[in-house]
Amino acid sequence: MSTEEHQEMGPIDYLVIEWPGRQPTGEAAPIMLDLVERGLIRILDLAFVTKAEDGTVAGIEISEVAEQVEELRVFEGASSGLLGDDDVETAAEALEPGTSAALLVYENRWAAPFASAIRRSGGQLVANGRIPVQAIEAALDAAEETS
Repeated sequence: MSTEEHQEMGPIDYLVIEWPGRQPTGEAAPIMLDLVERGLIRILDLAFVTKAEDGTVAGIEISEVAEQVEELRVFEGASSGLLGDDDVETAAEALEPGTSAALLVYENRWAAPFASAIRRSGGQLVANGRIPVQAIEAALDAAEETS
């Protein structure tokens, strides 16, 4: 990747999404594809794993998941190399036994112009985070109770 391409990249995030049982239902797949098609995100890596009741972790091929969730077939063979075996193992540690998970690494393309302007001005990201929806709801409920 050239320096110019790096300058034009948006922030990179990752998600580990867990489902009970073997595979997701696919309800979120069309929404993810819409985000990609509209240029809001770019999928860099997508992997699926399962964690057996005894704690054994195994990868699931996208082609196997795509048998149930056809929209995911477009991501077969797509990999940037950012997501390695160590990352999969680390993510699997967070999973409950008897579950499956998707590991997703994506670029926030919508934020690329802003991120590029920050980098050009000499700025750099020093902290970031997410506030869970449940925490927002609890804070709003608490504020409503006190008013």
